[in-house]
Amino acid sequence: MVEKLLGVIGGSGLYSMSELNIIEKVSVDTPFGAPSEDVVIGELNGARMAFLPRHGVGHFIPPSEINYRANIFAMKKLGVG
Repeated sequence: MVEKLLGVIGGSGLYSMSELNIIEKVSVDTPFGAPSEDVVIGELNGARMAFLPRHGVGHFIPPSEINYRANIFAMKKLGVG
């Protein structure tokens, strides 16, 4: 059985997950352009997780300019389900 990868897309007020034990940061290429930020892969309470801040680190992307398709594609490409 394949281990599940949980996905969290952070928004206003959730720019990082301090409890997440970071394993790696992944830059993902998508047919829709770049996601908002590199995806952080880590572990929290025994669960593997992918975290992506949709406004970017530092909240520099306004809601109207978020590349939602790239963000979702990146998470799916990494195995979030």
